[in-house]
Amino acid sequence: MITPGVTIGKNSMVAAGSIVTKSVPERSVVAGNPAKVISTVETYMEKTKQLRDVTKVYGSSYTIGGKYITS
Repeated sequence: MITPGVTIGKNSMVAAGSIVTKSVPERSVVAGNPAKVISTVETYMEKTKQLRDVTKVYGSSYTIGGKYITS
């Protein structure tokens, strides 16, 4: 939700469910109730890339406990 009179800066991200009560600077990531700046877009993207590189991703078939599972 964005309250009246508030502006969101260019290329900014607002997390789902946030209540934005103050204007958001450009290239910022905001979240919460009330929404606060938690990061810059650049920092957020870098953290996301790091998590992607270390997180296991499973395809359409994988094993659990020795059983072969297909979706």
